[in-house]
Amino acid sequence: FQFFWLSLNVWLFGKTFLLYKQGLQYYYLHQMLGLGLCVSRASASVLNLNCCLVLLPMCRVLLAFLRGSQKVASKKTRRLLDKSKTFHVTCGVTICIFSVLHVAAHLVNALNFSENYNEEFVTLNAANYRGEDPRKLLFATVPGLTGVIMVLVLFLMCTASTYAIRVSNYDIFWYTHSLFFVFYMLLMLHVSGGVLKYQTNLEEHPPGCFNPNKTLRQNLTVPKAFEELFPDYTTEPFPEDLPVPEPFVQNSFMRVCSEEPKFQSHFPETWFWISGPLCLYCVERLYRYIRSNKPVTITSVISHPSNVLEVRMMKDDFEARPGQYVILHCPRVSALESHPFTLTMCPTDTKATFGVHLKVVGDWTERFRDLLLLHSNQDTEILPIFQQRRYPKLYVDGPFGSPFEESLNYEVSLCVAGGIGVTPFASILNTLLDGWKCYKLRRLYFIWVCRDIESFRWFADLLCMLHNKLWQENRPDYINIQLYLSQTDGIQKIIGEKYQALNSRLLIGRPRWKLLFDDIAKCNRRKTIGVFCCGPNKISKILHKLSNSSNSYGTRFEYNKESFS
Repeated sequence: FQFFWLSLNVWLFGKTFLLYKQGLQYYYLHQMLGLGLCVSRASASVLNLNCCLVLLPMCRVLLAFLRGSQKVASKKTRRLLDKSKTFHVTCGVTICIFSVLHVAAHLVNALNFSENYNEEFVTLNAANYRGEDPRKLLFATVPGLTGVIMVLVLFLMCTASTYAIRVSNYDIFWYTHSLFFVFYMLLMLHVSGGVLKYQTNLEEHPPGCFNPNKTLRQNLTVPKAFEELFPDYTTEPFPEDLPVPEPFVQNSFMRVCSEEPKFQSHFPETWFWISGPLCLYCVERLYRYIRSNKPVTITSVISHPSNVLEVRMMKDDFEARPGQYVILHCPRVSALESHPFTLTMCPTDTKATFGVHLKVVGDWTERFRDLLLLHSNQDTEILPIFQQRRYPKLYVDGPFGSPFEESLNYEVSLCVAGGIGVTPFASILNTLLDGWKCYKLRRLYFIWVCRDIESFRWFADLLCMLHNKLWQENRPDYINIQLYLSQTDGIQKIIGEKYQALNSRLLIGRPRWKLLFDDIAKCNRRKTIGVFCCGPNKISKILHKLSNSSNSYGTRFEYNKESFS
């Protein structure tokens, strides 16, 4: 997809480049600026498109609305919506690439405006005189100064978006990305300068035409045809009522001008491109603020092994589907920062409680844990805490859609989790525990890979309850559970009567993915299987590759990966 989008933008760049190079209305400006004009305007057209579209994937409410099965009937279309984050990143990379071209072209243009100052077309010049310092055009004009500031803002946003910075210090990524609003305000000012102009009177003054008045005033040689027609003409104005012979106009090597060229600045087309998406995004942000301005009621906090915290909450009129996620904002932790977490428990008709599991791995989650728990150091026992008065205010924005909503819409689904990546599937398992017959899903392969045995205890009770329920309903083949342990330390801790159903499904080592896919394809011939993954990139790449490979059983695998948009 990234290659296709980049190719499309290169094509747009090429078409716009030729338009400005061959367009008659840009003849005189092209004579002054050369290829700098074509490159700057062609890159600007690409930037307009991408600055328009880069905001749409961030309209989470709109995507959640469209992703609903009743809004978009086609599964393929809904799967395209799941690529929203990839599209956002692709547009961002495209903006960076063509911004470099745009800046380089305008640096050349500033130099050409100064060196190629044209006294005949004063209005066409951006410089005030020949030899003017090009730095004045960059730092003493509205388009130049706003362009410089936008380059600095874009540089901060791009560098802070790299994987290394996002992992080491997410706060830097969050705060620099919040500068996007400043970037768009500067962009609207940037295009209002009207530096580049086009000719408006092409009929009256075709580019390269002959102007007898100007020619005689400048003591230039007059064509012989005019000398024969007007032998006594010297410095008087060209008679307007005297027609020029038609044969000369039609057959001569040049046309005659009837007036001087007139130039006009382009209307800021960027406003048309970005005003719609920007207004849509602002309206959505306002709606989300109104929807989430009331804090939730925290009913319980549970400390799980391996630094995992479970928070259960209640909120009026809160509805969510299995697989969706919410954004948590705790002002006492950070005034502006918020983070997405997948719902592990969704509200139903019989209970209004919903919850999330979060891994304590960063500054935000550590401060959040310390505020929720009475003591920062908890043992490995599951510990409910009921001191409600100690809980800080917590705001929930959402829910928002994710690819895992589709897991119940396949007849066969393969769900693969790595460590804390099991959270998207917890709400799905909880939903199946409440009732599975109303969904299209008839067989679920659940693969969970963890490093240590304690991690399995997060949802061990849930897995055992679902397993027992399906056995009681005579559907033991409905779910196939495989738990893989990469480290063997402490394996004896899970052996016991309580988790007997899981003990027989616990395997040491890592899954042999190729054999696993072949076995699933053999058991589900000529069916379409949804593959859902939430875990390390290494596992994700392997599953993606295997899903795209063919097999001899006619089974088709459709790959989906968790991606918070």
